[in-house]
Amino acid sequence: MARYVAEGVDVLVVTCTGGERGEVLNPKLVDDPEILANLADVRRAEMDRAREILGVRQEWLGFVDSGYVEGYEPETHLDGLPPGCFARLDVAQAATPLVALMRSFRPHVVTTYDERGGYPHPDHIMCHEVSVAAFDAAADAAQHPEAGDPWQPLKLYYQMSFNKERFVTLHEATLAAGLESPYAEWLAEWVDRPEDEGRVTTRVECGRWFGARDDALRAHATQIDADSWWFSVPMQMQQSAWPTEDFQLARSLVETSIPEDDLFAGIRPGV
Repeated sequence: MARYVAEGVDVLVVTCTGGERGEVLNPKLVDDPEILANLADVRRAEMDRAREILGVRQEWLGFVDSGYVEGYEPETHLDGLPPGCFARLDVAQAATPLVALMRSFRPHVVTTYDERGGYPHPDHIMCHEVSVAAFDAAADAAQHPEAGDPWQPLKLYYQMSFNKERFVTLHEATLAAGLESPYAEWLAEWVDRPEDEGRVTTRVECGRWFGARDDALRAHATQIDADSWWFSVPMQMQQSAWPTEDFQLARSLVETSIPEDDLFAGIRPGV
């Protein structure tokens, strides 16, 4: 996002829920009574700071957080979620405000989670489902007629930076430098999925903006400790060993060649 903003692209981040049932994961803040009593407001302020760092626009859909469920699967855990939460809503109904945003903002490219939500958080998975539904419905005048004039986004991507090849590469580079790898335990427990082979179609080089990425992540202080392992691999090593953010092209209405190095491949000449 920071790279494309620097190139003059208008970037809009859409946030589905307010994080009302989120947890304070930063051990430095976990016992702060003011944060615990006002978590949704704190999360909103954190998002404001991250938005400023990245230079993006941002909109809230206003749905209610579903809470995290360990090992969540929609087929087996849905009934255990709170009534009225985001993950329990009808997908078409929940897509309506996102369709309206797509029709007003008129994006050429949409990015979202994959079908597992990056990791299986109920709201991440629902975000994927709603994003796909809105992408497919935004151009159809017969669907959600109250949501504005139709608009057809041209490409839909799934964010795939949590891929094994990336972690193995960074792990080996860290060890080669004589440093302790933060990925050792994670990789030891990694479960290979045949369906994940070859999913990455698009690697966008953006190492120059990794500093902005990390600053935006640190802005979400209730969710991440600035001194945690997330930031333990030296920046220059990351920029050298794996300088890209990775995506899977899930839908395209323009001609493009795989592999890609740009989310706007096949679009820029015509825009």
